[in-house]
Amino acid sequence: MLTEKSYRIDLVDALRGFAVMAIMLLHNIEHFNLYAYPEPPSELIAKIDSGIWDTMFFLFGGKAYALFALLFGFSFHIQYTNYAKKGGDFRWRYMWRLVLLFGLGCLNAAFFPGEVLVLYAMVGFVLVPVCRLGNKTLLIIAIILMLQPYEWGKFFYAMYNPEFKTGTAWIKYSRAMTPFLQDGNFWAMVKSNLWNGQLFSHIWAWEYGRFFQTASLFMFGMLLGRKELFAKPEEHKSFWLRTLIIAAICFIPLYYLAAKIPGSFENRAMRGSLSTILQSLRNFSFMTILASLFVIGWQNISIQKIFRKLCPYGKMSLTNYITQSIVGSFVYFGYGLALFNVVSTTASFGIGLLMLTAQYLFCCWWLKNYRYGPFEYLWRKGTWAFSKK
Repeated sequence: MLTEKSYRIDLVDALRGFAVMAIMLLHNIEHFNLYAYPEPPSELIAKIDSGIWDTMFFLFGGKAYALFALLFGFSFHIQYTNYAKKGGDFRWRYMWRLVLLFGLGCLNAAFFPGEVLVLYAMVGFVLVPVCRLGNKTLLIIAIILMLQPYEWGKFFYAMYNPEFKTGTAWIKYSRAMTPFLQDGNFWAMVKSNLWNGQLFSHIWAWEYGRFFQTASLFMFGMLLGRKELFAKPEEHKSFWLRTLIIAAICFIPLYYLAAKIPGSFENRAMRGSLSTILQSLRNFSFMTILASLFVIGWQNISIQKIFRKLCPYGKMSLTNYITQSIVGSFVYFGYGLALFNVVSTTASFGIGLLMLTAQYLFCCWWLKNYRYGPFEYLWRKGTWAFSKK
């Protein structure tokens, strides 16, 4: 018989494992942001490559990261609540935890210039001033952020100022980092990744609404925790079913609008802002579909048995996220096997499956002997360092 606590943790761990697995596969077909591929040997291979790319990005592009962010906010709620029960204020400890996450993110960024932990560490501070707000106020703020107010501001400014141009500095830094990814000098690559790569990644994230979207998802995750929608899904079947239906209804027009409407504007700045807004909402709606389907499926015993197999991977999500960058960079970048211009999208997808399998088996073995993954343990020990509680 499952206890309430284990039931909650298992569901969230499985969902987190699902998200990180999807991220792993996306990173592989992207060659970890080194977009160089060999010419397809045949038209059939080209179609297969295109089919895998389009399918993976339709299902998980912008959605797996969104789900990961949602669960980050949920985890903050659990930690904040548990510490409050002991009479403590977790906010100070949490800010120190974000500093540590920033350090782990920099380690990850040394190998992979498109990593997301540094972004989470920076945006995560937004939870400190809002964590004591009421549910209604928090929901309103989360909705406003998801609607991309900055992009709407740029859209209307460009409407009355046609000469206005949006920033493209991320392109410069992307071009600057690419030669170092291809070259065989490891330390030059690390230096470039920590400078050019991080500037590219975060300027791109700012220009494409990821800062506002991530903050919003953190808050939505907090709300899911407050309402115990993951903790007691069997008591909220109607909520998840309604959410699934609403998200599906919203996704269909958003998918069409994101593909068609921005292109009808001649002004590049207006077109870019509107595209960012619509794509953000489209990805959010599809992420909601994935999360709802997962939670609804979890309540079926047969499906839950399958989903539970994702728990070990989810429990070690931080370790898996960082190690996939280390291994992936070695596989594709110039300092390692330099397969970036050798393997196709299809072959890269296969490599991703092999990496995923190896990580999964390692997680199952590790958790039989230890309670936390290696990087989870370091983050936890660092978080509670100098604590008397």
